[in-house]
Formats: sequence, structure tokens, C-alpha cells
Amino acid sequence: MSGVKAKICGISTPETMQAALDGGARWVGLVFFPKSPRNVSIATAAELSRMVGTGTRVVGLFVDPTDALLDDVTGQVPLDLIQLHGGETPERVAAIRARFNLPVMKAVKVGEPADLDATATYEPVADMLLFDAKPPKGAVLPGGNGVSFDWSLLAGRVWGKPWMLSGGLDPANVAQAIRATGATSVDVSSGVEDAPGRKSPDLIRAFLRAVASTGE
Repeated sequence: MSGVKAKICGISTPETMQAALDGGARWVGLVFFPKSPRNVSIATAAELSRMVGTGTRVVGLFVDPTDALLDDVTGQVPLDLIQLHGGETPERVAAIRARFNLPVMKAVKVGEPADLDATATYEPVADMLLFDAKPPKGAVLPGGNGVSFDWSLLAGRVWGKPWMLSGGLDPANVAQAIRATGATSVDVSSGVEDAPGRKSPDLIRAFLRAVASTGE
């Protein structure tokens, strides 16, 4: 398998969780955001997380979460990483990391070069960064919209923290995205779905094969 690691985000069924695990996903993402078609209940998330072995990490995706929500989820679901995908300030990121004693990955939404300036404020407080496409105007979701950004914006850039590429990736373009950006970690959600929120085991397997092929 290639040195590039993959995250399958928005898993909501045992079948798609199994496809991600069998295919060698490094991270599996569970979404705790009611407006998302990928939202899962805490009970469902707890069941799905029990399928995960030691080689895969469970990520909880949140959008501007309250401490109460984070308390509920982390008390019942064994998360390895908290992903913050809203408008959380660097201070909020630091506070969540300290309170819950878990690594935090902060999403940075990219549409133009200036958007990358935000990384300077998040690098000191986050354990990882995730570069996602800025949502289209009027979009309800802060991510998972199936749109990509100009990958050349990341080419040759060096960050002080590990980072992950997201936004519009799918089995057909992920190898090109990896070559264009130098990403060593990639994240997919809508790109492995038959319909919004409905993951396809076949597409998950195809995505993970495409990632693995970049190391051959």
C-alpha cells in the first residue's frame, strides 16, 4: 500500500464501515451535525465504532459544537480525533483540545490564496489541518459539497503540522490530486456516495484502491 493514508468520512452503516476497514482506511469519520445527510445518532456511532480495530482511527466531525454535545459524544463513542469543520476560532480549538484531551484537526476552507493565511493562526493550536474547498454560495453544509479547489495553491507549501486534503475527491481524481499537492493524507465523503449521505461500498473500495495505487 502507498504511503498516502485515506479517511472515509460520513460513514453511517455497518456495510460501508466494513468496506472502509477492509480497504485499509486509516481514518473513519462519523458526522455529528444535524443538518448533514451524513449525521449519525450517538447510539449508531457507538455501534459503528465497535467495529473498528486498532489500525484505524475514529474521527468525530463537529461544526461549532457546544461542550455539552462534545461531552455526550466523547462519553459514549471512543474517538481518536476531533475534527472541527465550522467557524471555530483558534481560541475555541485550543479550549476543546484542552478540555477533552484529544487531538484536534481543524478544517481550513480554501477558495483563493489568501484563505491559506488562516493556517498561521490554527497551526499552533491544532494537531492537524484539513484543507477543504470553500462551500458554494448558499450551501447549507460547510463541507461534503463535492466541490474541489485549485490544488496548485498547495503545491510546494510546507506546513508545521500534518495536513489532509479534502474537497471534491473521488476514485477518478484522487491520484491526480495527490500528485498535484503532495498530500500524504486524503479525505473523501460525497465522492464515494450514490446519493447525498448514502455511501457506496464499491466506491469506497475503488477510492482506497486508487489511493494505494499512487505508491506503486
